[in-house]
Amino acid sequence: MSRVVSVYFPFLPTDRIRRHGEGAVPADQPLVVISRSGSKRWVSAADTAARKVGLRIGMSASKAQAVIAGLTMMDADPVADAAALERLALWALRQYSPVVAVDGTDGIVMDTEGADHLRGGEEMMITGLVNMLRGRGLTARAAVADTWGAAHAIARLSTAETTVIPSGGVAKAVVGLPIHCLRLPPDTIQGLRVLGVETVGELSAMPRAPLTLRFGPEPGRRLDQLFGRVAEPIEPLRTPDLVVVSKNFQEPIGAAETIEKYVRRLVGQLTAELEQRGLGVRRSDLVIHRVDNTRQCLRAGLAKPVRDPTRLSKLLCDRIEKIDPGFGIERLDLVAVMTEPLEERQVASSLIEEDVVDITPVIDVLANRGQRLYRLSPVASDVPERSVMRIAPTAPETGADWAVKWPRPSRLFAHPERIDVTALLPDQPPAVFTWRGKRRRVKRADGPERIFGEWWRRPKEMQAVRDYFVVEDEQGERYWVYRAGDGVDLETGSHLWYIHGVFG
Repeated sequence: MSRVVSVYFPFLPTDRIRRHGEGAVPADQPLVVISRSGSKRWVSAADTAARKVGLRIGMSASKAQAVIAGLTMMDADPVADAAALERLALWALRQYSPVVAVDGTDGIVMDTEGADHLRGGEEMMITGLVNMLRGRGLTARAAVADTWGAAHAIARLSTAETTVIPSGGVAKAVVGLPIHCLRLPPDTIQGLRVLGVETVGELSAMPRAPLTLRFGPEPGRRLDQLFGRVAEPIEPLRTPDLVVVSKNFQEPIGAAETIEKYVRRLVGQLTAELEQRGLGVRRSDLVIHRVDNTRQCLRAGLAKPVRDPTRLSKLLCDRIEKIDPGFGIERLDLVAVMTEPLEERQVASSLIEEDVVDITPVIDVLANRGQRLYRLSPVASDVPERSVMRIAPTAPETGADWAVKWPRPSRLFAHPERIDVTALLPDQPPAVFTWRGKRRRVKRADGPERIFGEWWRRPKEMQAVRDYFVVEDEQGERYWVYRAGDGVDLETGSHLWYIHGVFG
């Protein structure tokens, strides 16, 4: 079951000005955005510093100036904000979900399908999203719920940066929310308040017929969308630079063979269009529109830009079994959401130049099955756990190499494990050690190899020392163990023993 993420930006203009504007405003100085309607001027947005001193949205500009002398004010720029939101939505479309749209004037909304499981679940996904936006200078709050209406309301009314409403928990989460969260017209909100209706729970308890007679169908429709009784599909963002090909069906289709046939045709059309533009696709989305007004999406990512129809068709058709046609599919959309320039290149003859095997098709197949692929690259560090880093499987060689000449284990543990050791301090290797409940007697040993802490990273590593030994037990198994400290001075380490790896 797909879920909905709503991302709310409380103050886009401030972030834009502070990052890009001339004479950037200090972060601790209150700043508000002023909107106008005729002679009326009011606060339409307030940054964190302004809200802390009591300014709020809807307050008149004159009153805000009276509260804070010398308050920094700027005129609202809805056109620029709308453009910024569209850029953010396009970024989320490429990075997170095949279905993303602008949500009003202050946020974006996206379907979690194809997004959360690749990022460790909903909580980790929206936490990473908010943190990434903060790194770009943007303040955001995000909420996940079963419905668009619930996620929209909670993202704007909750004070928490991230909120995850459990599946099936919408009714409990929204019943006490104020009615202005329903995205109703202001005059309808005012009319309901005149009747004494302040919360979603109070409104949902009212008889539907008198409510519709007085205010029209909109309050009932918004309530049904909020609770999930009526579908509220997200219309994905599409811009002229996105390459999109579609196929509408007069009669709904549902058989896997039929779906595969039309997917291959769409891939052919897409690659032909990409060839005309000189582009290759890095990420494509197949959007399946069902007759019950719901959507399903399949995303295919590639390690490098391509426009080979056979390769792209394989990535999409291998996952056709995941498509649930429901009562039938009425339209298929294939979208190239991430493209890069791709030029034809001459392939050298094997008589002149040795062929280089391209493994990216294998990488693409594994990655699109949900596997997280990476390569290990050397890092110039004597500390073992810092001597490697993960890089993309297709990343170019860094040129770095390990400078140490001492042997290193084929398997290095992510975290050293505590062992009980009998050894003669300060320089002798273990005679006996116990690891994971098994006692092992050491027959041969080599060492110590002394490794010092990297004092330029943390002051606590100024005196830190490890003495490593390669030890072999009676069964011929070899281990990499170390003592924390030099065996004499406790300031250099605890003198406890650890196992850090095993030799194959």
